Amino acid sequence: MDKATLTEQDVAEALNFAQQAMQGAGEIARRYFRQPLQVENKLDEHSFDPVTQADREIEAYLRAELTRCCPTFGVIGEEDGITPGTSDSNWIIDPIDGTKAFISGFPTWGILVGLQQADQVLAGLMYQPATDELFYGSAAGAFLQEKGRTFAMQSRQDVRLEEALLYCTHESMFANAEHLASFRKVAAKARLQRFGGDCYAYCMLALGQIDLVIEDTLQPYDIVPLIPIIEAAGGVITDAEGKRPLEGGFVVAAANQQLHAEVMALL
Repeated sequence: MDKATLTEQDVAEALNFAQQAMQGAGEIARRYFRQPLQVENKLDEHSFDPVTQADREIEAYLRAELTRCCPTFGVIGEEDGITPGTSDSNWIIDPIDGTKAFISGFPTWGILVGLQQADQVLAGLMYQPATDELFYGSAAGAFLQEKGRTFAMQSRQDVRLEEALLYCTHESMFANAEHLASFRKVAAKARLQRFGGDCYAYCMLALGQIDLVIEDTLQPYDIVPLIPIIEAAGGVITDAEGKRPLEGGFVVAAANQQLHAEVMALL
């Protein structure tokens, strides 16, 4: 499989293995969640980007499991960087997306894993161990697995901006005054705007519970695993130029094409 295009069967098998690996990663996360934690700051004293032992253990576990499944694939993770493979396929790992929520005891964080080949994101998963919800997407569709059942997800296809429910983790994530002004322009026209959510908000969009997520200064591992979930559910997710946000940065996720177009016209 070195440079060959992954088939739908290849993707399905890799996705199935990743679903199993998520269960072991979730066990690690649950051992640390809402427990006393030593929190380190990855940035300087004027900024706060927390990391915990849970982040490190989960990523180490997922790296080992996913490499065992697909030894030719590379791995790109938040904590340990890039481990090249012998193919052009990579696993993208964010061991805890929403570490600030994690250390605050709120269950809006999640474990993210994406499968990317060259510039194509083929599959993505988000697992919330505290609620035992597994969201995943690929060309086969977008699904939520919970309470022993699995069902297909679809974003709301008839919502327009004046009816939309908009989420953003926090205004402080916008890179500059121009980006913040663009966000506030959209927020002023939406029906409801709420803060919080991290990766969970994107999955609620796919589930048809909310309609918009607009954020900034995202890293690739923050967003790449969520792209297949949003798109397979019928949503649209781009950067400010209308391209897939493979590099992170400023991101607009919308429940449908027309809603996305309304937002883009305001940026």
